[in-house]
Amino acid sequence: PSDYWLFRRMQHDLAGHRFTSFAEIENWLQTWIASKDESFFRDGIRKLPEKWEKVVASDGKYF
Repeated sequence: PSDYWLFRRMQHDLAGHRFTSFAEIENWLQTWIASKDESFFRDGIRKLPEKWEKVVASDGKYF
């Protein structure tokens, strides 16, 4: 379910970034998560039932 909310938002913020080490990636990720407030995660979780209904309605096909 993360691809519906978390990874989509992360992809937007990652655009144009180039990392030269795993440590840079890890640091960016930790900073990115810490920059999100509680409502960011709460909103994503609240939208899951609607997303799941779409998956069920599409017979499990990814859209």
